[in-house]
Amino acid sequence: MLVLDAIAAELARVHSRATLADQGRSQRPPESEVQRDDGYGRSGKTERLAVTGIAMSWNTAFRLRQFARGSLWLLPLAGVLLGVLLGSVAIWADRSVHLPPYWTYSASTASTVLSAIVGAMAALTGFVVTVTVLVVQMATGTFSARYMRLWYRDRMLKVLLALLVGTLAFSFTLLRRIETNFVPDLGVSVAGFLVVADLLLFVVFLDRFLHRLRPVAVAAFVADYVHRDFARYAAALAAPDVFTGVFEPAGEQPALVVCSAKPGAIQALDGRGLAGWARQHGCLVVLRHQVGSFVPAGVTLIETYGGAASGARAQGRLRDMVVLGPERTIEQDPAFAIRIIVDIADKALSPAINDPTTAVQALDHLSEVLRLIGTTDFSRSRWHAGSAVRTGLVIPARRWEDYLTLGVTEIREYGSTSIQVMRRMRAMLEELREEVRAEHRPAVEEELARLHTTVACTFADSVDLDRANTADPQGIGGRTEPPGPGQ
Repeated sequence: MLVLDAIAAELARVHSRATLADQGRSQRPPESEVQRDDGYGRSGKTERLAVTGIAMSWNTAFRLRQFARGSLWLLPLAGVLLGVLLGSVAIWADRSVHLPPYWTYSASTASTVLSAIVGAMAALTGFVVTVTVLVVQMATGTFSARYMRLWYRDRMLKVLLALLVGTLAFSFTLLRRIETNFVPDLGVSVAGFLVVADLLLFVVFLDRFLHRLRPVAVAAFVADYVHRDFARYAAALAAPDVFTGVFEPAGEQPALVVCSAKPGAIQALDGRGLAGWARQHGCLVVLRHQVGSFVPAGVTLIETYGGAASGARAQGRLRDMVVLGPERTIEQDPAFAIRIIVDIADKALSPAINDPTTAVQALDHLSEVLRLIGTTDFSRSRWHAGSAVRTGLVIPARRWEDYLTLGVTEIREYGSTSIQVMRRMRAMLEELREEVRAEHRPAVEEELARLHTTVACTFADSVDLDRANTADPQGIGGRTEPPGPGQ
């Protein structure tokens, strides 16, 4: 198991050690496996690493997980340490094992081979870093700067860097121990096999990232993130004491107000921890900003209504269950994924690039994300004005209309002069109208009306007005259907 995987696995198995003063008065209902590992964290006052036994807040544990996933140097550093350790083991084994003649080397040959390997690994590592920088420049200028947060997590890049610098450290450890009367024959052979493995992995890495330089590949990659994480996101919002919506106090004063200690975007929140705290104190915990929203320092972050405890300790406990950072994350924020896909389409439709086909391909993957959200039932967790519930957590989550508006407004505006973008968007909206839940269809009808108005204004004097008003799942060249009545 790779070191980074092991770290992530240990961090994923952290569990709560909270001491609840009124534990006997409140029992938590049984939870499903999905809820126990949802994107909203593992509730409680502290989390504890299984190996070290170090207790930490949920906030700190989340930040460590994000750091481990996004760090480009953590796994290569582990590769260096492992290379030095394995080099020492190989030297010890060479002193204890007698190899056949065809596995032995002269001191000069071993020195030459290992010196060549050290130089080659250093050069190849530099080349990989150069490719990485080029990908960063390409992604920032052509795709979306927001995509970089996901690209940093790519395990193959980290594994390749770790293997390259690990091979370098392994070979250098052997090289410095070569003497006239001792040659680490086994280690030299192992170093040769490692070079072959490095080259094979480098070819795979190069193939992978050359293919990812295509905008549509980035859009597909982002959509896959949503499909992988959305089930946990939906399960967290479906918890019996978690509600989505806007809480109106109707003149009631909050028992406790928690303000943000620093500015930043809300990256994630410990939904289970906040709901458990609300049950413990018999109150309603209300988050005042959506996940993904930027909040200035000193702004109200959380309010509690009911019999909540007051004081700096309670404020610190609640503040530790919300993570603020410099930018959004995708784990609890599907809108961030939609934002990235829309950015790709917007860049393609800019006058400098003028590539409407890429925008059409982005719409393909955007339609899948919107379909996934639009067919999920969140009605059971919706907060209703005047609700008699006074214990639980209220989160101002986005509505279906918000996701749909985010997904289509800018692409419709920037692609209004492209026939294929208008045709593909109409096909997407008509498909969504048939597949999303009934309560979401009026929002889709409104977007279809806006699309019709946009086409009518842009192509009013064009001979292609009828074509621009026709749905086509491929933009131009696919199966077409004439616009419906009134469209």
